[in-house]
Amino acid sequence: MAINKNHEFEELDNVKCSIVEKNASKERVEFLRSLLEFNGYKVVVVASPPPKAAPAAKPAPIAKPANDTDAVDNTAAIPATPPPLVDIPATPPPPETFTIGVTDLMFNPTNAIFGRALHTPSRHVVTPAYWEQKETESHDEVPYFKPWF
Repeated sequence: MAINKNHEFEELDNVKCSIVEKNASKERVEFLRSLLEFNGYKVVVVASPPPKAAPAAKPAPIAKPANDTDAVDNTAAIPATPPPLVDIPATPPPPETFTIGVTDLMFNPTNAIFGRALHTPSRHVVTPAYWEQKETESHDEVPYFKPWF
C-alpha cells in the first residue's frame, strides 16, 4: 500500500504493479499502453470493478395539515383501480473502464512526466498536455525554466 496517493500499488492479474491510471476508457488504455511500451515498460491492464449502486431514493412523506379540524376527507377521490404503470427507462450500464499498471514498481507517472523521462515515438519528450491527450504532438521546445547564462 502506498504512503500517499501519488504512488499507488496493486496486484493486477496476480502481478504487483505500480498504478498508472484508474477508470480509464478503452481509447485511453490504447494510448497509454503504446506510449509506455515504447518507453520499455511492461503494461498490465485489468477491468475496473463496477461502481457501487446508489441506494434508491425514499419517497417523500405526505404532509398533514397543522390541525385535524381542517382536514378534508379525500377517500372519495381515490380511484378503485390504480392507474397503469409508466415504463421507467432502464438505466444504461456503467461505462467499461480499466486500471492500468506497469510492473516496474519504481514508476511514478507524475515523476516520469515532469522529470522528462518519457518520450514519444517521434523522439520528443512527453509533456503534461500530451499525456492528458490535449495535444496530438508533444511540443517540448520550451523548457520549464530559462537558463541564466
